[in-house]
Amino acid sequence: MKNLKFHAVLVVLASLFAVGTLPMRAQEPKDPRDIVRVAMNAELDADLNDHSHWRYRDVQKDGMNTVSIVVETSHGSVKRLIEKNGRPLSETEATAEDQRVQTFIHDPAQLAKQKKDGQQDGKNAEELLRMLPDAFTWKLGSDDGENITLNFEPNPKFSPPDFQGRVLGQMAGKLVVNKGQNRIVTISGRLTQDVTFGWGLLGRLRAGGTFRVERREVTPKLWQIVETHVHIEGKALFFKSIGEQQDEVQTDFMQMPKGITLEQAAEMSKTLTGTLK
Repeated sequence: MKNLKFHAVLVVLASLFAVGTLPMRAQEPKDPRDIVRVAMNAELDADLNDHSHWRYRDVQKDGMNTVSIVVETSHGSVKRLIEKNGRPLSETEATAEDQRVQTFIHDPAQLAKQKKDGQQDGKNAEELLRMLPDAFTWKLGSDDGENITLNFEPNPKFSPPDFQGRVLGQMAGKLVVNKGQNRIVTISGRLTQDVTFGWGLLGRLRAGGTFRVERREVTPKLWQIVETHVHIEGKALFFKSIGEQQDEVQTDFMQMPKGITLEQAAEMSKTLTGTLK
């Protein structure tokens, strides 16, 4: 699974229209919307061509404050819980978690569901991102030589095609792009007004909700999401992820070899050290 799953918010990191991926320095000066188009195209190209898999530490503050080790393979991702509520699992809990992992990697139905969910996340991401240049008005912010910051606000002329577009179109915030590689570094924003569905009967998302996604180059030319923060109040029946409170941090990335099996991933998920034999 690629780490571009953005729920409906982290999903703002892939691509738009084919306008070329030459370095920004070679194309300056540039309209802010063009910068967005180039960066998004670079993200889509990277997503299509990056077949790397990773082992990393995943920390979630979701009520239980869990810590897990995740190992990705071409067959699916193995996620092993190692801590909760600030303490390591007990021997009994660790045994039960190992049994859960073993059941998962040998259950075609669970693996198929994980794959289907990942494909849907990707589809939603691309759909939302194709709206990005038109959903907002863009203005240049700062330029420190390495990164350029663009500010965005809702575009009053934008006509969202679906419910996801309605949520996206009411965001305002900042987009930070790495100039050398045209890659997204940070996207953050807030909901500028309430968004209702079915006159509020099917859901309402409250104005003032915020999100922030941070990405880093974890090895040359390969980028991963390292932080996701979503604080949006309300609930919409159409979205299983919007409206959640989420704080997730991913660290200690280690690239996995090609061809790693689920069984090997399950073994590798027991620790952040060591390599496959």
